[in-house]
Amino acid sequence: MREPSTAKLAKFFPEASPVRIPVRLTRIAPDGSPCTESTVIEFGTPREVLFASTLPLEFADKVRVQNSDGTLDAEASVVALQYDSGCTAVAARFTRQVTNWIVKS
Repeated sequence: MREPSTAKLAKFFPEASPVRIPVRLTRIAPDGSPCTESTVIEFGTPREVLFASTLPLEFADKVRVQNSDGTLDAEASVVALQYDSGCTAVAARFTRQVTNWIVKS
């Protein structure tokens, strides 16, 4: 069975823990045109989120990540991309500290 590309990308982030957090992802475009999708954060660190996306994202693009109950609503900058058959694995780093969004047990 083929390994999901987000798992491959997570290998570059040693602190990454597997999570499954459904979110709404919005690309913050310079021209102001909205570009949104629903996705799942598959891995996270205290500073980064890793997810699959079909949005036209590039390195250094800004995105807004929001979960349904509002406990996560943060801006992040794309720091890594891995393309894989029509879908892209993305790592984005929060632009500001987000406290207690991920808790390690």
